[in-house]
Parts: sequence; structure tokens; C-alpha cells
Amino acid sequence: MQRMGMVLGLKPDKVEAYKRLHAAVWPEILAKISDCNITNYSIFLKEPENMLFGYWEYTGTDFAADAAKMAADPKTQEWWSVCIPCQEPLPTRKEGEWWAMMEEVFHHD
Repeated sequence: MQRMGMVLGLKPDKVEAYKRLHAAVWPEILAKISDCNITNYSIFLKEPENMLFGYWEYTGTDFAADAAKMAADPKTQEWWSVCIPCQEPLPTRKEGEWWAMMEEVFHHD
């Protein structure tokens, strides 16, 4: 299992819309997340900075393949088309990233 953390900005005028979307995530999206070997997925919001922190545990063996499978899913693409206009990626993210991935520097069970 691999723990993964990531950060992203949220546009101030989209905070309430983003909260509403995630209070009722489409069942197909939840199923695809599980199908792609992602568990224990959480998103936290820090206001007033409007920073999102996402966390999940990846239980598969090929994250790139699972990420590609998710990205190819039409329902996921539809979900992203609703969520992405709410988001503000960090200017310091690596090339090819939307959410900026984070390095794990500590963990305790």
C-alpha cells in the first residue's frame, strides 16, 4: 500500500459549489475510484486560504495504469469537467500535474 498526498487551490467563488459536489459524489465516480485500487480517499479544505489537501491509499501494483484507466473513463471525464473549473492549480506544480503531489516525510500507525 502506498499513501499519497496532494494539494490544489480552490477558487474563492467556487468553494460552496465544490462542497456541494463532494457532499454527493456520483456513485459511478466512487465505483471507479475503488476499481482503480484507491482506498481511504479524503479531501480536506483549509479556509480562508482555499487550499485543498487530498489523501488516498493506493493498493494496486501499477499506479500509472490505474490513473490512465480512470482518466479514460467517460463518467470520470464528465465529473472532472464539473470540478476542474472550481480548482486553481499551484503554479509550482510539476509539469503534467493538476493536483501537486506531496512527499511523505512522516507516518505513524
